[in-house]
Amino acid sequence: MKTVFEHIKIKGIAGVVPESFINIDDEIEFFNNDIKLLERNKKILGLGKRHTVDDKTTCADLCEAAARDLIYNLDIDKDTIDSLIVASTSHDYFWPATSCVLHGRLNLKEDCTCFDMSGLACSAHVYGLQNAFSMIASGCAKRVLLLTSDLASTHSDRRNRNSNMLFGDAATATLIEKTDEECLSYFCTGSRGKGWDQLIAPAGGSALPIRADIADLEVLDSAGNVWHLYDDLMKGLEVFKFATEITPQVILSVLDMAHVKLEDVDYFAFHQANKQIVDSIARYVKIPKTAYSTEVFSHYGNCGSATVSLDILNKLCQQPLKLACLIAFGVGFSWGGVLVDLHDTKAFPIKTYKTPKGKMSRQEKIDYWINYFKAGNNA
Repeated sequence: MKTVFEHIKIKGIAGVVPESFINIDDEIEFFNNDIKLLERNKKILGLGKRHTVDDKTTCADLCEAAARDLIYNLDIDKDTIDSLIVASTSHDYFWPATSCVLHGRLNLKEDCTCFDMSGLACSAHVYGLQNAFSMIASGCAKRVLLLTSDLASTHSDRRNRNSNMLFGDAATATLIEKTDEECLSYFCTGSRGKGWDQLIAPAGGSALPIRADIADLEVLDSAGNVWHLYDDLMKGLEVFKFATEITPQVILSVLDMAHVKLEDVDYFAFHQANKQIVDSIARYVKIPKTAYSTEVFSHYGNCGSATVSLDILNKLCQQPLKLACLIAFGVGFSWGGVLVDLHDTKAFPIKTYKTPKGKMSRQEKIDYWINYFKAGNNA
């Protein structure tokens, strides 16, 4: 789908990461204690540091922190927010929607529309922007708060070196609003649904609910990686082939829509899958090294839906940008690209989220819900 919008701008972006982190240098045991093998992986993939949540911290916690930081720094009236969108594959609950939970925590007005987006993961931020822009263009909203977050580190076992070493946790908050300025933006989104099973968590939904028969089941692959049926399953080679094929097409498509040249774009914010993929795409499209980065991957890892927004936020905090291209690819072999004017966008440094004292542990949560059920309708 190709869409063009005008008189809509991104007013500001903020982001948070949890305070705890893992440095790849401390995981040499997973590389056969071979420093050369570790260094080779660091060089090729860009492995570095990744921030990870504790068992007390949820997607909603990170989103709330990012939202509060953005609202405070922009100094806006919360009652002017017409809609709240949360894009994630790590929602706190199957239901209610995390957006509804956050609506209550942020004390937004009751006629603020709330909904979640799920199942897209790494491409979700671009899709979330497209939804926000569409709502404003249709006239049903003037100001939309988009929150993106994935607790990607929790989607696999740490012993799984096929994927776990790549993923970190984060959240971003983006405010989109109507403007009298022309402020054109160009979106290109789509999917190759035939590849739906190349990036998937097989269990946990209605197709294969988690029951006692699989809760503790561990599967070892030929490389010795540990899998659970509710973990992310990623066919790395197929994902690489898909990303390096479709992403250049998306970039060229949005540039063609806008009638601009490659050199007219100040910065290309790629989904930070890993350094190898980003560099391969950039080389194919002939994007100069000064116009893109893999810094976010090395500092935070692949943070799913929050990654491309972390990348553009990180760059905006370093220098002002006018024309930027955000490109992402994700679950369901979905993709999205947008060419957007950021000349007046406010960016606020990525902050560290510290787990507040008194947050419930996993066992305390279990006990709480047991008692909640036992109380029945008398609670």
